[in-house]
Amino acid sequence: MRDQPIENIIFDLGGVLVDWDPKYLYNKVFNYDQEKLNWFLENICTNDWNVEQDAGRSLAEATNLLIEKHPEQELYIRMFYDRWEEMLKGEIHGTVEILEQIKQKDQKQLYALTNWSAETFPIALERFDFLELFKGIVVSGTEKTRKPFDDIYQILLRRYNLTASASLFIDDNRENVEAARRNGLIGIHFQDPNQLRSELEKLEILI
Repeated sequence: MRDQPIENIIFDLGGVLVDWDPKYLYNKVFNYDQEKLNWFLENICTNDWNVEQDAGRSLAEATNLLIEKHPEQELYIRMFYDRWEEMLKGEIHGTVEILEQIKQKDQKQLYALTNWSAETFPIALERFDFLELFKGIVVSGTEKTRKPFDDIYQILLRRYNLTASASLFIDDNRENVEAARRNGLIGIHFQDPNQLRSELEKLEILI
């Protein structure tokens, strides 16, 4: 039993509550040729390129920069945001069930802290009803910074007047969890809904 009770629970979205992966689109584009798919995502529309949009770079600028660098790949580069919705497979049901159970108990405040482009996040808001369960959501693209940089955790804490040591942060990226801990939050490295449920039961958030 913790000396200080957990008052706030902060969820990452992609990979924890939302099943998003560029492979869902490019598997179709490349006819499930894994060699072509992996080469494209490792060399053209890379994760390093994508996270700059999460940090506030516009989709148009990002697309144009990549086309200038790889003009022969223009068709496939444009698909990344033209067909971005096809990368959203849906919600991760087991985690959404946990979120709903916590909300039903009405003892914790729920927040989200997500690395997400400000231009594509409205699509998620329209598609996923469970986002209405959060008291507040901090979107990296809107803030022009992202996890694991310290300032985005501080933005969340200040904006909603949260005590870090009474706040639990859940993310599927270990580096983001370590950064949260560095900023005084309690961290859980998410692996799957069953593991998360077990961790929350140990903390007596779910009983």
